[in-house]
Amino acid sequence: MVDTLATGSPTSGDADRPPRAAGSPDAPTVLVVDDEPSNLASLEKIFQRDGMRVMTADNAKAALEIARTHRVQVVLTDLMMPGVSGIELLRALKQVSPDTEVVMMTAYGTVETAVQAMREGAYDFVEKPLKRMSIVKSVRKAAERQSLVVENRSLRQEIRLLTRREIVGSSPALRRVLEVATQAAPSSATVLVLGESGTGKELLARFIHEHSARSRAAFVAVNCSAIPETILEGELFGHERGAFTGAFARREGRFAKAAGGTLFLDEIGELSPSVQVKLLRVLQEGEYEPVGGDTVRADVRIVAATNKDLRAEVTAGRFREDLFYRLNVIAITAPPLRARREDIPLLVDHFLGVYCAKNGRPRLEAPREVLQALLDYSWPGNVRELENVIERAVVLCRADRIGPDDLPDQVRQAEGAEPSSIAFSVGTPLDEVERRLIRETLRHARGDKSVAAQLLGISTRTVYRKLGEVE
Repeated sequence: MVDTLATGSPTSGDADRPPRAAGSPDAPTVLVVDDEPSNLASLEKIFQRDGMRVMTADNAKAALEIARTHRVQVVLTDLMMPGVSGIELLRALKQVSPDTEVVMMTAYGTVETAVQAMREGAYDFVEKPLKRMSIVKSVRKAAERQSLVVENRSLRQEIRLLTRREIVGSSPALRRVLEVATQAAPSSATVLVLGESGTGKELLARFIHEHSARSRAAFVAVNCSAIPETILEGELFGHERGAFTGAFARREGRFAKAAGGTLFLDEIGELSPSVQVKLLRVLQEGEYEPVGGDTVRADVRIVAATNKDLRAEVTAGRFREDLFYRLNVIAITAPPLRARREDIPLLVDHFLGVYCAKNGRPRLEAPREVLQALLDYSWPGNVRELENVIERAVVLCRADRIGPDDLPDQVRQAEGAEPSSIAFSVGTPLDEVERRLIRETLRHARGDKSVAAQLLGISTRTVYRKLGEVE
C-alpha cells in the first residue's frame, strides 16, 4: 500500500529547533524545508526509515544556515512558503552550496512554477499530496546525482594534478622571472614571453593564467607555427557556414573557445601579415570578425611567446611594429637552463618521479656522478632536453639507480665542461682537503648549498657545519 503524506493547515513553526540527523555516516543527508510541522515530522520519519540522515527547517533562513554549516546532499523544499519562496531559496542555495541538489514539493496548480524552478537548477519536483515511494525515489536519485557530480569533479581534479606540468626550481634567475609573472598575473595586461626553445614559455603562460582572475575559465594554447597559414585565420577567429568553399558548417575559433580565459599564442613571430592585422585589431579594439561573420567582442587575455628577436623581425619588415608594441606591454624572458644550473638536481628529481610513475617503475635515484655529468653539460635544448634525457634514462635503466651509461653520449662526453676533479699533494691535511672540496663544489653549484650537499653526498646541515668549521 502506498503511503500518502497529509498536507495539513499551516501552523506556527519551530525555527529554534536544532537540526536532527540519523542514519549511517555514509548515508545521504537530506534537508527537509516546510512551514507545516506535520509535513516535517512525516517526511523526517520516512527518510530516517529509509536509512538517510535527516535535517529539518521550517523556513528558508534556517535552511540556508544549515546548508552553510553542514554537508547536505539534497534539499527537499516546499515551493510555496510564507516570506521567502522555494524559488528564492533555490537561488540562494545555489550560491551557498552549488553541489547540493534541490527537489521541489508543489501543490496542484503550481506545476508551471516548479518547471521554472527546474530551469533554474532544481533536480526534480513532486506534486502534493506526496506519495512515500515517489518522494523517496526522487530524493534517492538526486543524492546519487550529487554524489556522481562531486566524484567526477574530484577525479577531474586528480587528473589535472597528475597531468599538470610544474615550474620547478629555486634559482635566483627563476625567482626573478616568477616575481614578475606573479605581479603581472592579476592585471589584464598583454604579456610577451621570450626565451629559447625548451625553456618553459608555455609553463610561464599557464602560471600567469592560473594566478589571474580568469583562472576558472579556459586556457587555450595555439602553436602558430604548427598550423598552415591558409587555415590559421579560421582556426583563430572561426568561420560561418558557407564563408568559403568547404565551409559546410559554422566553426568556433580559438578566441571563442578562450572566452573569459586566456589565449596563449606560441611562436607569435610566425604569424602571416594578414593575421597580424586581425590580431592588432583585437588588441586595439577588443573585437574581431569570424570569416564570413559579424563583429564579435573578444573577452580574452592574450599571452604570446616567441624564441625570435621580434625587434629584429620588425627591422627586417617581417613583423608589424604597432603589433609588437601592443604585445610587448609586459615582457618576461624565460631563463635558459645554463643560467640556472642550480635547478638541475631539483628538475632531475621531479622528472624521475614523473617518468617512474608513468612507466610503472619503482622510484630511481640519480647518484653523484650522474648529477655531475648533468651539471657539466651545456643543455642547448634547455629543460625540454633534460626532461627527454631523464625519460630515456628511466626507460633504459636496469638497476635501482641511474648510471652514466643510461645517459646519451653527448651528455656523458660533453666537451668544454667545467673541471670536475681537484688535485691534492700527498700529505695535504684532511681539513684542507675538506675546505677546498667544499668551496670548489659550492663554486660549481653557483653557491647553492643544497645542490653542493647533493653532489657531495652529505646533508645540507653538514655543509653548513663544515663551513662554520673551516671559515
